[in-house]
Amino acid sequence: MRISDPERRARWLLAVLILIWGASWPAIKIGVTAVAPIWFACLRYVVGTACLALIVALRGELTLPSRSDWKLIAVSGVLQMAMYSALTAVALTRLPPGRSSVLAFSTPLWVVPLSVWWLREPMPWQGRIGVGTGLMGVLLIASPGLQPTPHGQLAPYVFLICAAAGWAVSIVYVLGHRFQASPFALAPWQMLVATLLLLPCAIATDGVLPSPNLRGVVSLAYVGPIATAFAYWAVVEVGRHIRATTISMTLLAVPCVGLLISALTFHETVNARSVWVSLSSVRAWR
Repeated sequence: MRISDPERRARWLLAVLILIWGASWPAIKIGVTAVAPIWFACLRYVVGTACLALIVALRGELTLPSRSDWKLIAVSGVLQMAMYSALTAVALTRLPPGRSSVLAFSTPLWVVPLSVWWLREPMPWQGRIGVGTGLMGVLLIASPGLQPTPHGQLAPYVFLICAAAGWAVSIVYVLGHRFQASPFALAPWQMLVATLLLLPCAIATDGVLPSPNLRGVVSLAYVGPIATAFAYWAVVEVGRHIRATTISMTLLAVPCVGLLISALTFHETVNARSVWVSLSSVRAWR
């Protein structure tokens, strides 16, 4: 079957998106060593909000959301954006980026049981096996944090698992939501909610924002406009030409790319535990 030109461009854009998000994990790792993690998460959405608001305004779609869409904006802005970015940023101050990306992208392991409970969707036997083996893999990856030694760091592993679970709740809520406006038109409002929530948290935990050094500025220059604003536009654009299930399955390659880039840049060891969770997530999503 012949592939249309728009679909071919969407496939290339999806491949670029995987590389962008995969590289964002080492970039955020560098950023949180130069800027306090909650401040980094906040500034990421300050930049993302400004970029997307400008694009949406230029397209003539920047309007106040409806009351129904505000519920989605609140859930997504709090769980998928503010909570996810804050918890992953804090975790990256203690853990390598490759392993962190695998745990943070274990979202399908939580989406499947949530969909069964919330949306009453059936769970095939492949999904049951995927969820079970994936959870075992998560425990194996987090096992160093369970050790009663000075090197045992349970908190960052818990943060990453909570981040993945929060994103899963947001995904399931979106699946059951009836949009009044387009997802792209709602994106600046979601990021604004995340910004307004993260700002007081950053001040409370880290005080006034200090002047970031060059490493922090370079990291934010990549994560804010590219890995946040551009990436969100790319997801919406790809979704116009490729099925959502295909996109979701393909994006599970992000932690694999993150592991590879982390191995090259931070000399992080790629072990069977991380590969196990990634493959189990694919099985669960199917």
